[in-house]
Amino acid sequence: MSVRSITAVSALALALTAVAPVATASAHAAPGERSLAQVLTSDGNTFDRNAKDFDIVTEAALAVLAAKPDSPVGILADGTKRATVFAPTDRAFRLLVKDLTGKTIWREKRIFNTLVGVAGVDTIEQVLLYHVVPGKTLTSGKVLRADGVAVTTAAGLPITVKVRKHPLQIRLIDRDRNDRNPHVVLRAIDLNKGNKQVAHGIDRVLRPVDL
Repeated sequence: MSVRSITAVSALALALTAVAPVATASAHAAPGERSLAQVLTSDGNTFDRNAKDFDIVTEAALAVLAAKPDSPVGILADGTKRATVFAPTDRAFRLLVKDLTGKTIWREKRIFNTLVGVAGVDTIEQVLLYHVVPGKTLTSGKVLRADGVAVTTAAGLPITVKVRKHPLQIRLIDRDRNDRNPHVVLRAIDLNKGNKQVAHGIDRVLRPVDL
């Protein structure tokens, strides 16, 4: 991974306020066209102490758009376009940062700042795109029927779906052969169901490279 100066964190933090309106662009969307950005920012879009929600992935997307307004990550704010997102929880990012730095960091804002400082915006953009399946609305039923199927992500790289029925477990196979693969969080599936864009929570960050 590339290394960026930690000063980039401050610049991105300032830019977030300028880019925030993109997340509410679909506030008056037609039925079925509510964007995932609208859903993910509906809780106030702030860091908190709930490791089971999606504050860090939301802030990461906003940071990318602040630095690169034309990034493909912007699809998440356009509810007219079909997309499926496997969204890492805040705890998933804590585990990633521990792998990258060897340190366990508890505060979400510090996790986010560390991630930006260590990885850089370009790498974060590619990691985020690796969690997006463009052009498809894969609700949980479709995911369950996709056992063994490799789906192409917006990063141009595949992830493979593995399903175990008893007990139910959905695993995503990424390109890192040396680390645990993410599992879909069954209590956080079909977020934004009924719209062209849906999301499913996952317990680890998908890795587009072998770390």
